[in-house]
Amino acid sequence: MRSFTADRYFTMAEKVLVVGSGGREHALAWKLAQSPHVQQVLVAPGNAGTANCGKISNSEVSVSNHAILAQFCKDHHVGLVVVGPEVPLAAGIVDDLTAAGVPCFGPSAKAAQLEASKSFSKAFMERHGLPTARYGSFTDPQEACNYIRTADFPALVVKASGLAAGKGVIVAGEQDEACQAVMDIMKDRAFGSAGETVVVEELLEGEEVSCLCFTDGSSVSPMPPAQDHKRLRDGDLGPNTGGMGAYCPTPQVSQELLQQIRETVLQKTVDGMREEGTPYVGVLYAGLMLTKQGPKVLEFNCRFGDPECQVLLPLLKSDLYEVILNTVNGKLASNAPVWHQSSSAVTVVMASAGYPGSYKKGVEITGLSQVQDSGLQVFHAGTALKEGGIVSSGGRVLTVTAVRSSLETALHAANQGVAAVGFPGAVYRRDIGHRAVAHLSQHRGLTYKDSGVDIAAGNKLVDMIKPLAKATSRPGCNAELGGFAGLFDLKAAGFVDPILVSGTDGVGTKLKIAQACGQHGGLGQDLVAMCVNDVLAQGAEPLFFLDYFSCGSLDVDIAASVVGGIAKACGLAGCALLGGETAEMPGVYAPGEYDLAGFCVGAVERGALLPRLGDVAEGDLLIGLASSGVHSNGFSLVRKVLERANLSYSAPAPFGRSGQTVGEVLLTPTKIYSRLLLPILRSGAVKAYAHITGGGLLENIPRVLPQELAVDLDASRWSIPPVFSWLHKEGGLSEEEMARTFNCGLGAVLVVAPLDAQRVLRQLQAPEEAWIVGSLAHKQPGVEPVVVRNLKHSLLNAGPAPSAELGVEQNDGCHGASSTPHKRTRVAVLISGTGTNLQALMEQAKRPSSSAEIVLVISNRPGVQGLKRASLAGIQTRVVDHKLYGSRAEFDGTIDRVLEEFGVELVCLAGFMRILTGTFVKKWNGKLLNIHPSLLPSFKGVNAQKQALQAGVRVTGCTVHFVAEEVDAGAIIAQEAVPVLGSDEEESLCDRIREAEHRAFPAALELVASGAVRLGEDGHITWKSNSQS
Repeated sequence: MRSFTADRYFTMAEKVLVVGSGGREHALAWKLAQSPHVQQVLVAPGNAGTANCGKISNSEVSVSNHAILAQFCKDHHVGLVVVGPEVPLAAGIVDDLTAAGVPCFGPSAKAAQLEASKSFSKAFMERHGLPTARYGSFTDPQEACNYIRTADFPALVVKASGLAAGKGVIVAGEQDEACQAVMDIMKDRAFGSAGETVVVEELLEGEEVSCLCFTDGSSVSPMPPAQDHKRLRDGDLGPNTGGMGAYCPTPQVSQELLQQIRETVLQKTVDGMREEGTPYVGVLYAGLMLTKQGPKVLEFNCRFGDPECQVLLPLLKSDLYEVILNTVNGKLASNAPVWHQSSSAVTVVMASAGYPGSYKKGVEITGLSQVQDSGLQVFHAGTALKEGGIVSSGGRVLTVTAVRSSLETALHAANQGVAAVGFPGAVYRRDIGHRAVAHLSQHRGLTYKDSGVDIAAGNKLVDMIKPLAKATSRPGCNAELGGFAGLFDLKAAGFVDPILVSGTDGVGTKLKIAQACGQHGGLGQDLVAMCVNDVLAQGAEPLFFLDYFSCGSLDVDIAASVVGGIAKACGLAGCALLGGETAEMPGVYAPGEYDLAGFCVGAVERGALLPRLGDVAEGDLLIGLASSGVHSNGFSLVRKVLERANLSYSAPAPFGRSGQTVGEVLLTPTKIYSRLLLPILRSGAVKAYAHITGGGLLENIPRVLPQELAVDLDASRWSIPPVFSWLHKEGGLSEEEMARTFNCGLGAVLVVAPLDAQRVLRQLQAPEEAWIVGSLAHKQPGVEPVVVRNLKHSLLNAGPAPSAELGVEQNDGCHGASSTPHKRTRVAVLISGTGTNLQALMEQAKRPSSSAEIVLVISNRPGVQGLKRASLAGIQTRVVDHKLYGSRAEFDGTIDRVLEEFGVELVCLAGFMRILTGTFVKKWNGKLLNIHPSLLPSFKGVNAQKQALQAGVRVTGCTVHFVAEEVDAGAIIAQEAVPVLGSDEEESLCDRIREAEHRAFPAALELVASGAVRLGEDGHITWKSNSQS
């Protein structure tokens, strides 16, 4: 039997290879090395700055021979290649590495034609109506000169069509000079083969800026605008160069103008490339002239600019490695990069004497460490190591970058840094950013912003939240922001005879605590939960949500945090974030204050409307669902109790988990119950549902009951969070005040028939804490409609919240003082790919009440996304590559030994694409779970969704079952039905079944891990007896 060798285990920290040797590549390596996901950054060929610098080191691998490079990446487990310069991109490095199975960041060779061929680029712009200079493209020098002399506009810009290292553009002062440039390029071959075709363009007037973006082939995410300085000397004098410095952001480009550039240039270009069958993925760089007629494209580059890269990446707040992965994987729209908003960056290039002509190499450079110690960053370009020192080896040698709070201070710091570098004869500019400084010093007229309303900030907020809202799209709605109103198609959502249900709410003075603590993200979930949990009371599925955010002065980061929380919560609730309103009202709110309101619309089929008052009867049981704490009601009283106790929000909480502050406990988000409850409500077992909101236990439950019935609750039957015990004691609050103001540990109450109670309870207890908390009785004259017995005793004896390390075992069917902790079941998950079901299982296991602990994830394929998910969650991972084993038995035996090594007690197969041997299945009988995308026993095997569509069934779904030797034949643990819509295709049906899997698999895991379900000796399911009634 084979044993494991070291190379079979892979750490999830990636090796990344950066191709190139300039300052841009040093900046890329520097930023990538900051990622916790990156183990090592190799740079080929690199320079002195990338040689043995922490995680960064140079490699001598050939980057021109793509086959050799691909094999090198495989041999050295390089998980990502990032290409800096344009020449390898135009040569097809991305195509060749991708075909060899090596992930590579950058556009394909066809897409890179946008830069590699000026002729192609201009024709493309013409085809797609992109704003650009008028032009002609020529292979004959005489025709080019005739065009220059006869054009009815100044045709004075002459460009070599091919790649010329950023120097193939000549801006002439008059026609004769332009014609001479044509002859130099085409006859004298000043730029070699790059000048076989020339493009002659109209000379545009205005200011030149660089607008770059990340693009995944569909969406674009703009970077802050930058400005390069091409001329060699101050005042924009001297010859053209590859760039002598840059700054970012450019104040000349307003947020409105950047949005215009995004829509009319960047997005339009990406759309056009996709329409022409050449999707553009990577960094797209648009060189623009800001003319009186609007921005016009001068040129496209297919990569980061140099030196623009050296000012952009220091301002990138996000993890560059994550940004690249999201770009490559088409997830940019929902994961937009975040930038430092209140900083400016300036970089100054130091070049060799004689550049851009001939220059001396080998000049010693000193003082670099002192420059970096002063808080500046030095990015190397034309440098080399010699006898332990650093010497020059190119024209542009290095750049000094400063990031400061303003452009002026950044320029000053960068110039100080350059002056401190010992580099004899160095050429550099001292006026980088001079146009921006002049722009900022000009007198401005009064604007709306001067009155306190920042339209640009509002637009920026919309841009930030658009992808978040888009990610909440669901059947019936695509969640596109920007229109006057939002649309929802009930028919597309599968409704036949629906009734619309609406609800609106806020989060009360919980806002004050969030604002005082500076913790805003959780309020979004509070707002969504308050509205969604209300519409559930009618049995309605939440369809879409609208928010209202009002403030005195818009803080974009705070607003984005709140709305981002709303979008995330909409995803949890299953509704689309369809729109909203941001109102900036100077003078209405104090600084730092804001208010929130939400509005939710749901729908329910007419026959499923709740409450079913005619069915609710004496003797029905009440099932309580656990709250997460105070939720979003009663905070004015909470704040008053804190004031009396002289307790600050930052003080250690006398309630909650160890280490939490008062503010952290009180800001615990309100639970959203829609995903959990909708399948149960649709089953017909629930007669009524009450959301325990403002008015507490006393006022909310009667709202869903016939007037002749009363509620009998027993507080000893549920677990009351310690925060309520503290409020009761410290505030001297009566039982009635507690029950009328707070939820006291119950976020929702369901009314069910006694015969259905245990089944519903089991469904609820898999993912959530739930208890039978009382019953309904005939209301006697003079008796209160709700009686809560044992509340004071339970409040005085409330125990601490369950430890996150322990599950909670039921004792006599009750959680509370009688609950006892037990060790969690050790679980392993076997995967082969992205691990979306794995993510759902991990989220379940993170719950404090979970009985499962995922201790290991095994994949039969290296480098898959699921392994990265597990590694990021702190879970041990192993790769057992099936291709390295001679037989299935040998492969299974190896997995078995790893499971034993980790003490695994239960195994889940989550997209594991290998058939296990009978020996393995027998050994793990009753401890091996699988999920299948159909309602077994129907549609076994592969392509289950396709089989369902071909069979014409109206309902399919998913099944979690114990694994048996026969494929898809084990005992069934849990199933969830998914309706087949008339409009369904295989992809849409797969998506909805996958959503159901993400609910069913965690629920089944919990049932087995807790011991509630086991496999009997006869091969049938056995349920653990439950004495609760």
